[in-house]
Amino acid sequence: KIINNSLVDLPTPANISAWWNFGSLLGLCLIVQMMTGLFLSMHYSADISLAFNSLAHICRDVQYGWLIRNTHANSASMFFICLYLHIGRGLYYGSYLYKETWNIGTALLFLVMATAFVGYVLPWGQMSFWGATVITNLLSATPYIGPTLVEWIWGGFSVDNATLTRFFTFHFLLPFIILAMMMLHLLFLHETGSNNPMGVSSN
Repeated sequence: KIINNSLVDLPTPANISAWWNFGSLLGLCLIVQMMTGLFLSMHYSADISLAFNSLAHICRDVQYGWLIRNTHANSASMFFICLYLHIGRGLYYGSYLYKETWNIGTALLFLVMATAFVGYVLPWGQMSFWGATVITNLLSATPYIGPTLVEWIWGGFSVDNATLTRFFTFHFLLPFIILAMMMLHLLFLHETGSNNPMGVSSN
């Protein structure tokens, strides 16, 4: 009943345009990412001596592993394209006036960016070291506690095994938090009804 009223028999303004499709596409992206990610995690090893080889194993030996990995990587890019268009629509049509929905959406943006960042480190290739080192080192700019903070995030004096294992943990955990936040995002949106290009009452 709740799902039906949220997805099928949802009273929606008659004058919305294609810009209102990106929320649904983001939901689709999240489902695709969680499904492909789940299958990848079954064959991935979060250890510095095994991570890169486990990716080669996924692409070469696992049934359709190459497809699952490429779908996961490319859908992540699609996720951000949809995300920026969705936010752009919100800014243009004044959806930020729905304060709760907007603030949860802002939190969702940061969570998705964090998830993408820790996921980028997991293949443990050259670009993974670079990404992990550069982004985490930004924390060293924090006055007084900066260097300690960086070492705390790393779990040592460099990007090492401890970093990889915790990043895998975060990458697995965050999408479930995103899913919960997305449900709240929809809950608050359905309190007010969707916005529309004319900005008139959705009733």
